[in-house]
Amino acid sequence: MSGRITVVGLGSGEIDQLSLGIYKLLKKAKALYIRTEDHPIVQDLREEGFAFFTFDEVYIQHDTFEKVYEEIVDRLIHAANETDIVYAVPGHPMVAEKTVQLLLEKGPEVGIEVDVAGGQSFLDPLFTALQIDPIEGLQFVDALSLDADLLAFHNHLVICQIYDGYVASEVKLTLLEQYPPDYEVTLVQAAGDQDQIIKKVALSELDYDWTLDNRTSLYVPPIENAQLTNHSFPRLRKIIQTLRSPEGCPWDREQTHESLKKYLIEEVYEVIEAIDEQDDEHLAEELGDVLLQVMLHAQIGEDEGYFNIYDVIKALSDKMIRRHPHVFGDVNVQSSNEVVVNWEAIKAKEKDEQDPAVSLLEKVGKGLPPLMQATELQKEAAKVGFDWPEIEEVWAKIYEELEECREEEQSGDRKKLESEIGDVLFSIVNLARKHRIDPSIALLSTILKFKKRFENIEEAARDEGRDLMELTLEEMDKIWIQAKENLK
Repeated sequence: MSGRITVVGLGSGEIDQLSLGIYKLLKKAKALYIRTEDHPIVQDLREEGFAFFTFDEVYIQHDTFEKVYEEIVDRLIHAANETDIVYAVPGHPMVAEKTVQLLLEKGPEVGIEVDVAGGQSFLDPLFTALQIDPIEGLQFVDALSLDADLLAFHNHLVICQIYDGYVASEVKLTLLEQYPPDYEVTLVQAAGDQDQIIKKVALSELDYDWTLDNRTSLYVPPIENAQLTNHSFPRLRKIIQTLRSPEGCPWDREQTHESLKKYLIEEVYEVIEAIDEQDDEHLAEELGDVLLQVMLHAQIGEDEGYFNIYDVIKALSDKMIRRHPHVFGDVNVQSSNEVVVNWEAIKAKEKDEQDPAVSLLEKVGKGLPPLMQATELQKEAAKVGFDWPEIEEVWAKIYEELEECREEEQSGDRKKLESEIGDVLFSIVNLARKHRIDPSIALLSTILKFKKRFENIEEAARDEGRDLMELTLEEMDKIWIQAKENLK
C-alpha cells in the first residue's frame, strides 16, 4: 500500500504565527512527523495535546548531515507505506530544507505522492528585521555549502543555519577570502519572533562568544566601495573594459594583438626572473602583468567581435578536463609518467581530427622565441624517432658544427657564418633537450649571472671614484673573477 506525504512549514516563530490552514492540517494528521523539536512551536503543539514523532535522535547517530537527511527520508517513506502522513519542518518546506528535496526526488520513485502545502519562510521576517528589499539583488546560501568563489559582492547576502561557533568560524574564514576583517555584518537570531536578536559585528568577530542556534542567520550587506573588490575577476574585467573604452586610456585603445606581442614576451621573462630570485612578492606582481596581457588580448578580441575572456576560459577549462581523464573521468594512473603518456595520447587524438596533410611541425608556434621554437621542433621530430639515440652523437654534432663555423669565420662570408652560428645554437639546443634542460631558462640564468657580476665591476669603479671607461680589461677581469667567487 502506498500513501501520501503532505509537507508543511512551521514558520519561524510561535504557534500564533501559523496560518489557519496549516494548523488544521496538523490537527487532522493521521500521523504527524516533525523533523526536530528544536523549534519554538513544538512546545506549543505539545501543550495543545498534539501527538507527533521527531527525528532528533537521528542527528546523534550519524556524523554527517547527508546521512541524517537520508535516514529521515527513508523513515518517512516507510511510514507513508502504512498510512498518509504529515511531515512538518521549520520555516517553509521549499526554503533551505534538504529533506523535502530528497522526498520530492525519492517519493515518486517508490509510488509515494508528496504534496507541499506551504508555510511561512523565515526570510520574510528576516527582510523586515534587516529592512532590506530582495528585489535589489539577493544571494541566499547555506552556511555548510558556502563557496568564496561564488559570492556576489553587489547583492544582499544571507547565510542561513549559523547554528554554532564552529560553523560561524568556518563561515568567517570563507568570507575573509573576499571581505576585509573590519567589514560590518549582522547576525539575526529568531527573526520575527518576540525574542528576536539583531547584532552587528565586524567580520573578524563573527565567531566570538555569541549565542547561536539553528535559527541564526548572517547578513552581509552589498559592497559599495568598488576598491574592496579589486581582488576579484569581475572587477578586473571592468577595469580593462574601461581602459579600452572611448573614455579610457588612449594608449590602451590603440593597442592591437600585434603591438602587444613584445610586451607579453617581456612579461613572461620577468616572471622567470622573479622565480629565479625566489621573491614571492615580486612573482605575484609579475604574474599580474602576464594576466594583464591576457586580459588585454581578450578585450581586443571582444571589441572586434571575435571572442571574449569567457571564450578563453571555456577553451582552457574544456582542454584541462579533456586532458585529465584521471581527475575528471574514470581513467586510473599510478604516476606522473602515466599522466604525461595519457596527455600526449589525447593530444595525438586531437591532432588526428585535424587535416592529415598538415605537417607535424606546424603545431609548433611560429611566434615562439627562437630558442623555444628550436626546442619544440626537436621534441616533435623526436616523437617519430628522428633523434640521436646516444648523447655522444649529439656531442659529435656540436663539434662538427663548431668546426664548420670556424671555417666560415675564416672565409669571410658573413651570410654563411650566420647560418653556421645558427647550426651551432641548434645543436646546443639539442644537447639541452637531451638533458631535459630548457635552453631559454639556462641562457636567462647566465644573463642574470652576467648582470650581477658586471654590476660588481660598476660598483668597484664607483667606490674608487673612477669612470667605468677608465678601468683596464685586466682590472675589470680581476673584479669579475672576485665577483664570481663571492656569488658562489
